[in-house]
Amino acid sequence: MFDDQAGWGTSEVIPENDVIKDAMKKEQVIKDIVAYQDDLRVLLERVKTAEKDMDKLSSGNATLQMYIDNLTLQMAKRR
Repeated sequence: MFDDQAGWGTSEVIPENDVIKDAMKKEQVIKDIVAYQDDLRVLLERVKTAEKDMDKLSSGNATLQMYIDNLTLQMAKRR
């Protein structure tokens, strides 16, 4: 006798309620992934904002350092 299911794996029938549960689990996983992606976008924006703020502060520090250096040179010339 020829078993036509042998080449295709088991012929086990999955109950319909398991299929529905699996679909619901997959849907929840997809929702979770989308929520995590949104959270990551928010965090990325915060990082970009922090980087811009850091660049402004670094630039300000460089300006202050030049000012201090110039004052130091002027004070040294007066002596």
